[in-house]
Amino acid sequence: MTATLTPTRQLDGRSLPTPGSYHLDPSHTEVGFKVRHLMVSKIRGRFADVSGIVTIADDPLESSVEATIGVASLDTRDEGRDEHLRSADFFDVENHVTITFRSTGVTHAGGEHYAVAGNLTIRGVTQPVTLDATFEGGLVDPWGNPRIGFSATAEVDRDDFNVSWNQALEAGGVLVGKAVTIEIEAEAVSQS
Repeated sequence: MTATLTPTRQLDGRSLPTPGSYHLDPSHTEVGFKVRHLMVSKIRGRFADVSGIVTIADDPLESSVEATIGVASLDTRDEGRDEHLRSADFFDVENHVTITFRSTGVTHAGGEHYAVAGNLTIRGVTQPVTLDATFEGGLVDPWGNPRIGFSATAEVDRDDFNVSWNQALEAGGVLVGKAVTIEIEAEAVSQS
């Protein structure tokens, strides 16, 4: 499949990407997360090193995505916290340099939403995760390259991936929440 210079098509009244292979544009893709801190607020972080391929099939439900994230590129705007998150207490970057996601299926979840099921691997532990994904649109950029955009979210329990370090608080509760919200804004460029 090769994407044409029209990056979108209409199918059953919905705007969808044109079939083809699209590489994630790392300078226009953000994989972020947020997690509760001290039981009173949420801390956000992001990974700058992101690569992957989105393959759009003629039947959109046969499409797939593979993505790799360089864990060392973690940034929460606090170098001390970032170093702790890279340590064996959390992501253990010395032994697990990447996080990966490989889709296993796509279903239409109504309207502009699609459920993208897949296997997420963190710290060598693989768990099934379903992304709530939305196609944000497509266009041909000023340099003649077809581009498409997606947003996606999911919630995971970090304990499921052995990212379990925590500290009890004197007033009750824990320093870091277990539930982590993953937030993705992705832009991908046609490889035709």
